[in-house]
Amino acid sequence: MVKILMVEDEQEISELVVFYLKNENYEVISCTNGQEALEKIRTQEFSMAILDVMLPDISGFDICQEIRKKYTYPIIMLTAKGEEIDKITGLTLGADDYITKPFRPLELVARVKAQLRRATQYSNLGRNVLTVKGIELDVDKRKVFLNEQELYLTPIEFSILRLLMERQDQVVSSEEIFKEVWGEKYYVNSNNTIMVHIRHLREKMQDTGEKYKYIQTAWGIGYKI
Repeated sequence: MVKILMVEDEQEISELVVFYLKNENYEVISCTNGQEALEKIRTQEFSMAILDVMLPDISGFDICQEIRKKYTYPIIMLTAKGEEIDKITGLTLGADDYITKPFRPLELVARVKAQLRRATQYSNLGRNVLTVKGIELDVDKRKVFLNEQELYLTPIEFSILRLLMERQDQVVSSEEIFKEVWGEKYYVNSNNTIMVHIRHLREKMQDTGEKYKYIQTAWGIGYKI
């Protein structure tokens, strides 16, 4: 069964989200503060985490960082209305998606389903292992190695890298990346979301110099490997 960690200190929001998620047959472990959440993370296995940014003790950003030290399951951040910096910060730290308060419970459920689907279901295109310039991506096992060293990628990062590797030497537009990976309509500010994940990928690949070795930027268009 899918087990989801829900970390939210506002009782009404927490109870409402838990109700809707349980109605979808998900098991939900609810926490009202960061310390309690960290203890659950250390002692239980989860399929996803939903983290409120503002908590009474430690922030959702700190919890996100702790999760990413060991786990790659999807993380959705809950941010305050209009706090664009929270969204960028969360994505930079390894979150896969964010939703702004106030939100409709059904929208959150839809995003949960989308993230879980990306994390567990990848179509078999007849080529289970992709290799490009020392990068080896195992589609079935969802593992990535760079020069035989394993990279621990989030589901979104994995999806972006896989798409670029499948289109080796082709520029993939930002709009196409967003539609393929997020499955949503592309807007102008969607490019900022992609840029954050590309930067995070480059950091994990230790490719942060002036001239990129792996993921190239086609300015104003998109990216390619």
